[in-house]
Amino acid sequence: MDIVGLGMYFEDLPLGRKFRTIGRTVFEADITNFVNCTGMVEVLFTNLEFLKEESDIKQRLAPGALVYCFAEGLLVQSTMQHTGFAFLNMELNVNAPVFAGDTIHVECEVVEARLSKSRPGRGLVRTRNEVKKHDGTVALTYTPLRMIKCRGAE
Repeated sequence: MDIVGLGMYFEDLPLGRKFRTIGRTVFEADITNFVNCTGMVEVLFTNLEFLKEESDIKQRLAPGALVYCFAEGLLVQSTMQHTGFAFLNMELNVNAPVFAGDTIHVECEVVEARLSKSRPGRGLVRTRNEVKKHDGTVALTYTPLRMIKCRGAE
């Protein structure tokens, strides 16, 4: 019986392929839980009076790390189950703030795809990922390089 929800293989990710994830709203509780879980208790994330009185940002702000984590969660559940083997490196840029109530999704483009020289049955795939808010604003851009299983590999 086929299993649904499995990830993409190296062969499914040729250079230039584009796709997007479903969306996910960032809630106030997400920000609170993330800040408490990570110890990221900076006043930008924990003090509404500071935001009102001293910050240029006046809304409840989500840490960039939370936005990145949510983006990876959206990608893992839709593209890497049973096929993603390693996260090797990336560059990440924060382009715009994400606030409580914003809905984000990830738009991906394969910008590098090659077979691994050292690991048979594996490919290396780099994507350019744009995390976009519901209004089209690009919040984060990052370029992960991942090791991906090839179809038919043991």
